[in-house]
Amino acid sequence: MLKQNLNDLTELTLNIEGVDPIDFFGVNNTRFNFIKKSFPTLRMVSRGNTIKAEGSEGDIAVFKHKVERMLDHIERFGKLSEDNIESILVNSEDKTERKKDKDTNNIIVHGNNGMVIKARTENQLLMVKESEKNDILFAIGPAGTGKTYTAVALAVRALKEKAVRKIILTRPAVEAGENLGFLPGDLKEKIDPYLRPLYDALDDMIPADKLKYYMENRIIEVAPLAFMRGRTLDYSFILLDEAQNCTDMQLKMFLTRIGANSKCIITGDPTQIDLPPKVNSGLFTGLRILSPIEGIATIKLNENDVVRHRLVKEIIKAYEKLNASKEGDGANNQRN
Repeated sequence: MLKQNLNDLTELTLNIEGVDPIDFFGVNNTRFNFIKKSFPTLRMVSRGNTIKAEGSEGDIAVFKHKVERMLDHIERFGKLSEDNIESILVNSEDKTERKKDKDTNNIIVHGNNGMVIKARTENQLLMVKESEKNDILFAIGPAGTGKTYTAVALAVRALKEKAVRKIILTRPAVEAGENLGFLPGDLKEKIDPYLRPLYDALDDMIPADKLKYYMENRIIEVAPLAFMRGRTLDYSFILLDEAQNCTDMQLKMFLTRIGANSKCIITGDPTQIDLPPKVNSGLFTGLRILSPIEGIATIKLNENDVVRHRLVKEIIKAYEKLNASKEGDGANNQRN
């Protein structure tokens, strides 16, 4: 907020709510004092999550721009060091270096404690590129190929870059060999275990206090698929996980929730369908009828994309061999 006073000085009030004050101001205001020394012509004071500054219109404009870049750095990388502050204060822009970093290292987003989250295989990198070019992306592959984790990282990046206003993460609450009704607790406590993988990914990418703020203010929502009915999701990054457990009607319902300026990723593993017998997976129908539509892309991941324990790749191969054998036996029985 800018305000002109009687002495032709400009007053500025900046609110840094949503950022840990220690991350920005430093212990005992050490970082803030360093910033103040860089703007000797300004009078400024910090109170709680608010900065007030007074000075000439030109100096105030520069100060505001620098502070916004510092806040953007915290938003993107989860932390702000003294070196970062000095670099921002001294340099006019750092977009060239940022782009170079992204292009050369396949970095999607910086997580907690400086964790670098990037595309680690060719198909994960293809997921990133196709998501940037298309509004809807199907990412299909077996467990352990990083499709969900990569999708969550893309959603977090979009939020940090302010390309979207909110993230919606959803899964069908289908019972994988267990009875939902017999689980302890209220409805939320019964459903949360099904959504745990989405929470785990968020925990890696967003500091706990910031994640709590996002979820309390519904900037990030993690909810069962049934809760999506009747909504229109504008300016959102939406992830439907475990889509192989959707029926045709559920997938249609979900896809028709997508609103203006939104992106969507649907992940699924066709080999792990937990639907009741004789209930068809809507994922197969969706892939068949939607793939030809411009703006919708499909990426298929395989055992070469597995980023878990080295044995997971061999386990996937073993089960694929078993399934191929069963299909061959079925074909022989039909001929006989």
